[in-house]
Amino acid sequence: MRGLEVFYIPGCPYCAKARKALEELKEENPDYGRVPVKWINEEEEIDYANEHNYSYVPTVYFGRTKMYEAHPGSSYQEIRDALKAALDRAVFEGPEMSAGPKE
Repeated sequence: MRGLEVFYIPGCPYCAKARKALEELKEENPDYGRVPVKWINEEEEIDYANEHNYSYVPTVYFGRTKMYEAHPGSSYQEIRDALKAALDRAVFEGPEMSAGPKE
């Protein structure tokens, strides 16, 4: 199954919301738990992060498609809804994980 890549920065409050939302969504739908999710620390994976077009974190990619990019003021519900949409796409579309750094 293809998975998601989530770019984040340690200490980012929006990234913390994304982690919490992801855990809740996995509990609600076991299919989501099968989706591989790579959390990519952009401060450690600078070159890889620079290959992607985004300005804010968390940013969620499914393959090379940007599914969501947070912005200042993003609500928990907005982040959760975006993650749910990305997980739905991964569950219904993807046989293989994209190549990227491991965490």
